[in-house]
Amino acid sequence: MLSNLKYIFLSLVFFLKMGTAIDGSEAIAITAPAAEKVRILFIFDASQSMLSYWQTGKKIDSAKKLLIQMVDSLKHVNNVEIALRVYGNQPNGKSSYTKDCKDSHLEVPFAASNHIKIKAKLMEIVPKGTTPIAYSLGQSANDFPQCSSCKNIIILITDGIEECEGNPCAVTLALYQKGVFLKPFIIGMGLGPEIMKEFECVGKYYDTENEETFTKVLKTVIDEAVNATTAQVNLLDDRNNPTETNVVMALYNNATGKIKYNYVHSLNHKGNPDTLIIEHEYSYKMIVYTLPTVEKENIKLIQGKHNTIISSTPQGSLSLKVSGYTDYKNLKAIVRLNGKMETINIQETNKLQKYLTGKYDLEVLTLPRIYVSDIEIKQSHTTTIEIPQPGIASVVLPSIGFASIYLEDNSGLKWIYNLDETKSRENITLQPGSYRIIYRSINAKESIYTSERSFKMEPGGSISVQL
Repeated sequence: MLSNLKYIFLSLVFFLKMGTAIDGSEAIAITAPAAEKVRILFIFDASQSMLSYWQTGKKIDSAKKLLIQMVDSLKHVNNVEIALRVYGNQPNGKSSYTKDCKDSHLEVPFAASNHIKIKAKLMEIVPKGTTPIAYSLGQSANDFPQCSSCKNIIILITDGIEECEGNPCAVTLALYQKGVFLKPFIIGMGLGPEIMKEFECVGKYYDTENEETFTKVLKTVIDEAVNATTAQVNLLDDRNNPTETNVVMALYNNATGKIKYNYVHSLNHKGNPDTLIIEHEYSYKMIVYTLPTVEKENIKLIQGKHNTIISSTPQGSLSLKVSGYTDYKNLKAIVRLNGKMETINIQETNKLQKYLTGKYDLEVLTLPRIYVSDIEIKQSHTTTIEIPQPGIASVVLPSIGFASIYLEDNSGLKWIYNLDETKSRENITLQPGSYRIIYRSINAKESIYTSERSFKMEPGGSISVQL
């Protein structure tokens, strides 16, 4: 087992200030910035190597002192609960060293105001056993009671590397992918580059040579870990100004592919994008749900800083209006990118809809269909498409049968609509144009009994078509 002390700290989204602990020593006082519950599980190394000396005393004493200061600092923080897991202390009563690779126990479960219990348990711990880091991390997933809105954090304090043939990297990755906790910081004392490589897969590593350096590094790590990481999302218009807003945007955890945050983008009273508190450890993919959507890959936030995420989303609006009085009850149109077949949206008439600037094609679901190409959407401008006023054709058949309506043009007949075979009367809303209806009774079994009639539909007109 290595003879130097390493501290692994996971990210806490807090604000840092210095205070004094109950025992008079310098403590870290932390104020939580958000109302969500934060749960911190301390995993404490009580393996036999913690009895060795480092600088001015035993490693176990230094570790206890540091953890007690941390517990005191968290005592008055709202919405924070803590718990303690210990490995290597052999609470089953064994007095001598035994390599028990399952010697890891939740000594103090999560509860409000359990700080005194944790401090008392720390004071009675005597190092005896080995170092089952991977097993302890795996078991820790069961230490957090079910909570869909809680932030779960682990702080592991250890003086040695894995001794039970476990794989802390694999366990850490598995828990990270499940969102149990974030990757940690590692602080070691004179461990060198080889140990640094071993912990690269676990978290961010710092090496220290003496107590003074260790103290400075510890303060740096805590300051980096506990200060809130914030971000604003600038949705740019075509002038690269962040004026676009009021659109849903989702941040996906790249490790799991699952949504981590959903927001409706907003601007504050000064017209600036509002500030979001976001966990920095994840790499994100952002999808802005404009029409069409805009994606931004591999977003990495700088911890403890205010980050700006930029996405170009210039938008204008499209309006579909029907001229004059209309019998259309729920007329819609298919909107596609210019030259593409993929449907971007089904837009209703008389409703304004935003789209990214560019060119689009429109298929209006009238009878017959109206196709409009190369519609240009401009920044902050409304493009209006006027749909001609339709008319009503009242079709009266001698009896039920097979009837279809065709558009007449220079190229011949173009199928438009099949009438209901169970009805002899039907009202059909048609665009202005020349039409022909072709019909055969269901009782007529020969084609020579086919009849037809041509008619013309005027805008807003009404015509009775009888065969």
